[in-house]
Amino acid sequence: MILGVIADDFTGATDVASMLVRAGMRTVLVIGVPAGPMPEAEAVVVALKSRTAPVAEAVADSVAALRCLQAAGARQFYFKYCSTFDGLSRAA
Repeated sequence: MILGVIADDFTGATDVASMLVRAGMRTVLVIGVPAGPMPEAEAVVVALKSRTAPVAEAVADSVAALRCLQAAGARQFYFKYCSTFDGLSRAA
């Protein structure tokens, strides 16, 4: 796996996944942190609900997604957040 993406919602996940496919990367989108092994692909996009989840849950889910992507051998990581900047994003 070349790229692991963590997206804060499904819409953002589909946006980035479609751009990666258009650029020629074999890309898989998963909803939530997978319980089993990550699928084999050049890029895996994990769609979370972290933008609207309580802070502790959002952080835990994001870290869990990162750990899964790391374990699957991703070489680079990208955190995709808030495509619309609608005011729901939180400051750390």
